[in-house]
Amino acid sequence: MKKISFIFLFVLLIVASSLAQELRCNISVSAQQIKGANQNAFRTMQADLYEFMNNTKWTDHVYSMDERIECSIYIRLTEQVSSNEFKGSIQVQLRRPIFNSDYESPLLNIKDNNFHVEYVEFQNMEFNETSNRDNLTNIMAYYAYIILGMDYDSYSPNGGTEYFQKAQQIVNNVQNVRYSGWKAYESERNRYWLIENLLNKSYSSFRDCTYQYHRQGLDRMSNQIEEGRAQIAESLKSIQKVFRSRPSLYILQIFFDAKSDELVNVFSKSYPDERNRVLAILNEVDPSNGSKYEKIKEAAEEF
Repeated sequence: MKKISFIFLFVLLIVASSLAQELRCNISVSAQQIKGANQNAFRTMQADLYEFMNNTKWTDHVYSMDERIECSIYIRLTEQVSSNEFKGSIQVQLRRPIFNSDYESPLLNIKDNNFHVEYVEFQNMEFNETSNRDNLTNIMAYYAYIILGMDYDSYSPNGGTEYFQKAQQIVNNVQNVRYSGWKAYESERNRYWLIENLLNKSYSSFRDCTYQYHRQGLDRMSNQIEEGRAQIAESLKSIQKVFRSRPSLYILQIFFDAKSDELVNVFSKSYPDERNRVLAILNEVDPSNGSKYEKIKEAAEEF
């Protein structure tokens, strides 16, 4: 019996080791601008945040090691308000693997300048969905759920709703905190408006685009390049619809911050009619990158 129990325990350990949490999140904390500060504390912060993001169980789903979601978070601290209080920025990037290829598509590239947190070295970092413990874990958990929601949306229609709702709950929980970035009146481009835009049914075409662009478009391009590219072109009509509804939406900036370079690469070898239709949409909805999109026309002329 002892031998059987030992074998059973050994098998369980092997199975457990093959499973993982949802995120494979690279964390970088830089505090070079804070002169005279204890840099060891920031290295500890980086290690603590890595542990928090990668070892917290964010969903009820089971992931294998190679299924973990690839993402990166870059924190740049620029001001020390008090011994344990800091200000700076946080940049969040998410990449999605494309089927039958080595390519990873940028799904999110967002910089948040409202990073104002307290951090005590070696203090345990824990997150509770129903309470407001501290701003650092609130921000990190918020972006964990944004990452999950965006990733799930790219694989199934509105697949990320559950995680966007969790991010919205964090926003609701912290409306009375003193930190900026969470409230509607502060700015049209902050954490409040990001999740409001994503869950607002008036702008649901944005999430339709996320699914069509990735699952029906990029995922098909390894063996059906023209059909996949046509789906991506079609998905941009959903972005155009959102733009014509409200041109200043934060999620539109989020989309093009992640996708503008990729769009140039996808359509540089497109057919003339398709290329012209795509360029017309891009120049309408993202004029700030107009010079970048000219490369589509230039590449096509060379081709």
